[in-house]
Amino acid sequence: MYPKRQWKARFTRSEFYRGWVFFVLYLLVFPLFTGWLQMILSQRFDFFLQAPEFSLIYYFLLLCAALLLFWSFLRQSFDILLDDLPENLTAFLVGLVGGGALHVLFSCIPLPVEDPNPASYSYSFYLSPAATVVVLVLLMPILEEIFFRGLLFGSLRSYSRGLAFAVSILGYGLFCVLPFVWTPTGPNPAYLLLLLRYLPMSAALTWCYDRGGSVWSAIALHMALNGLVLGLSLL
Repeated sequence: MYPKRQWKARFTRSEFYRGWVFFVLYLLVFPLFTGWLQMILSQRFDFFLQAPEFSLIYYFLLLCAALLLFWSFLRQSFDILLDDLPENLTAFLVGLVGGGALHVLFSCIPLPVEDPNPASYSYSFYLSPAATVVVLVLLMPILEEIFFRGLLFGSLRSYSRGLAFAVSILGYGLFCVLPFVWTPTGPNPAYLLLLLRYLPMSAALTWCYDRGGSVWSAIALHMALNGLVLGLSLL
C-alpha cells in the first residue's frame, strides 16, 4: 500500500498575510474603486473604454500584483505540477469531464430567476471578443484560483479537509451569485438559488486542486470550464 501523499502546496507566512489583505481588497474595495474610476474617466476626462477593455486593464494589473505578491507559492506549485504531472493531469481531465457535464446538467434545472452571466458574456464578446476571451479564459481563472483554492482552501486544509472543501466550494459559489442578489430595486434572495449552477464547477475546481496538489492544474481547469461557459453563451 502506498503512503498517503503529503500536502505540499503552501503559502509562506508573509504570502499568507499579504494574500488575505489582497483577497479582502479584491472582494470589497477594488470593484467599487474601479467602478468609480471608470465613471470619473468617462465623465470628466472624456476617456471612454468599453467594459471588456476596462476589465482587461483591471485584471491585468491585478495579475501583475498577484505575481509579485505570491511568486514563491506559484513557483512552488509549478514545481509540484511537474513533479506530480500524472496526478495533476488526471485531476484536470476528470474535473473537466465531470465538472463540464454537471454544469451543463445543472444548467437545465428550472429556476425562478435567470442567470445574468451568459447574456453578459455574450454582450461583452459582441463589444470586444479578444478582451472578453483574455479576461474570462486567462486572467480571471488565475486570480480566482490563487484566492479560492490556493489561499482559502489551502489555509483550512491542514486543519480539516472536509471544512476546506465546504468553505472553498460554497465561498466561490457565493462569490459568483451574490452580486446578482443586490438589484436596483432592492435585494432579491431568489438569486441565491443560482448557487445550483455554480456549485458543480466550484466542486470540480476544489477537487482538482486537492487531488493534484498544484494550483496550476486548477487554473488550467478553470480556464477550460470558463471557455466552455463562454462558448455555450454564444450559441
